[in-house]
Amino acid sequence: MQSHPEFQTPPPGCPAHADGMRTSLHGPEFAAAPHAVYEQLRQYGPTAPVELAPGVEAELVTDYATALQILQNPDSFARDPRRWRALNEGRVPLDSPVVPMMMYRPNSMFSDGATHLRLRQVVTDSLAKVDMHRVARHVDRVATYLVDQFSIRGKADLISDFAQVVPLLVFNDLFGCPAELGDRLIVAISSLFDGIDVERANEEMAGALFELVALKRALPDDDMTSWMMQHPAKLSDEEMVHQLALLIGAGTEPVQNIIGSSLLSLLSEDQFADGPHGGGVLVEDAINEVLWNSPPIANYATHYPVRDVEISGSKLPAGAPVLISFAAANTDPTLSATRHTFSKRAHLAWGAGPHACPAKDPALLISVRAIEKLLNTLPDIELGVPQEALTWRPGPFHRALNALPSRFTPIRSERRSSAGYATQDAAQPGKGAQDQGRHKRDGWWSGFLNWWKV
Repeated sequence: MQSHPEFQTPPPGCPAHADGMRTSLHGPEFAAAPHAVYEQLRQYGPTAPVELAPGVEAELVTDYATALQILQNPDSFARDPRRWRALNEGRVPLDSPVVPMMMYRPNSMFSDGATHLRLRQVVTDSLAKVDMHRVARHVDRVATYLVDQFSIRGKADLISDFAQVVPLLVFNDLFGCPAELGDRLIVAISSLFDGIDVERANEEMAGALFELVALKRALPDDDMTSWMMQHPAKLSDEEMVHQLALLIGAGTEPVQNIIGSSLLSLLSEDQFADGPHGGGVLVEDAINEVLWNSPPIANYATHYPVRDVEISGSKLPAGAPVLISFAAANTDPTLSATRHTFSKRAHLAWGAGPHACPAKDPALLISVRAIEKLLNTLPDIELGVPQEALTWRPGPFHRALNALPSRFTPIRSERRSSAGYATQDAAQPGKGAQDQGRHKRDGWWSGFLNWWKV
């Protein structure tokens, strides 16, 4: 591999020409064709200079072997953002949209050494207590409920009506949220994802989580929140809130993107189109293809070299953010000849090393069961627009569809009718749409709980 000094002049057509010596990862051009950008970035060597947002510079790892080397070497590559030299020196705009995703928080993702081990152990030990059969049953109920909300219409946006909401409702159950608190969390998290009044949404999420922690201190139950606070590590209330916020953010965004991208594959690609919708192996194969080729978190796992270091021929200065491109590493051309010999799970979509995702098994279960329930309930579902009309959310970190319109033969659910939803939607479409929008924001969790009692 060659080092950066040997690539001072980018090759013709390289996107670095358009942005000085750094390639932008935050515009619509990148969102539309990220793999074309990764291919051009590979001409720099195993890492390349990128801009995550205006004024926010980083190195992006596009090489599989180099990515593994960094992920598995915490002694040389730390995760604590307090090492971020440019931020400490005031060279990064504090109001940058990427700073909230990169700034220090006292949780397991942004810590190292003994602190990281203590906080992560709380999460892994508590996850080990989760009854996966209970999770599967709850996902089935959640998916059925969500499909019931739009099945009479014969069309749906599978992102906003389904993929975005499934993980939120599942995590509300795992965390033991009562109706009112669960509704508030969903409103706050949805606003954060949509970029709506982010400061207020952050405050509302923190407030709801502090109330949840106080509730579980007084009335512990059989849920993740109670197990975490009962752990021998004895987390403080503040530590509890930060771990819960991490679990919510790190759980909902990837899962919704897996569901959305996998549904797109199942509804559009020839290799899946001939099979019966909802077959277990078929859905798992579609998800596996997404995790390899279009991982839900495309570029993240920010590391900070603890000293100036050279790795695979690339010179990385101390305190400069180094991001792993899971998407580029998974599609590294050097793997093409040997990838067929890899395990299906040899991709880096879940990370690797001491910070690898501890919840990949529940995430996969949620994704598979939700997709299967949707496709089995609506067997003739198809894309509602040409595939080329679909667009992707801009941003350096995720790979996420803006929307996934679909159409299908309308069906009426007896359960839904008895709950009073279908008649309203069918008889008064305008009013039904307004009520549904309000219901999405303000009452998803309480609506589900009421629906399940019918």
